[in-house]
Amino acid sequence: MSLYHRIVARQVRTAFARISAGDWEAMVAGMAPSFTYRFYGEHALGGERRTHEALRRWWERCFRLLPGTKFDVHDVIVSGWPWNTQVATAVTVHVNVVDGSTYENVVHQFLRIRWGKITEVRTLEDTAVLERTLDRLAAAGYEEAHAEPIVA
Repeated sequence: MSLYHRIVARQVRTAFARISAGDWEAMVAGMAPSFTYRFYGEHALGGERRTHEALRRWWERCFRLLPGTKFDVHDVIVSGWPWNTQVATAVTVHVNVVDGSTYENVVHQFLRIRWGKITEVRTLEDTAVLERTLDRLAAAGYEEAHAEPIVA
């Protein structure tokens, strides 16, 4: 692994640590002016965002529904060079959900970075596990758990 790849891997791990500490804004700031952020699934957290404002609203929703989200990063695989870097991650997410239950899932994420800015994020986790949690939240009165996806 080149020095560049090690630096990128460390930055990705740091980004997950910052989000785990509640600072998702740093991740939004790392997005390029033109980007695609896709979270797979047909649910309140699914959909595709292409603006910083929509991404901020999405993170706000995530932390309202799944406060205190913590990420345990297992793998960060980096390839390419500064003008076209690809990153693949394997992460476990742990959450104390607002209804008092716990949520744990495996997340796989693919990122594309150009000259230090993220241009693409594709996130996939076990949607059945996530949807069960969102259904439970909606049944407990958290209507946002069944809201339309934030897209823009």
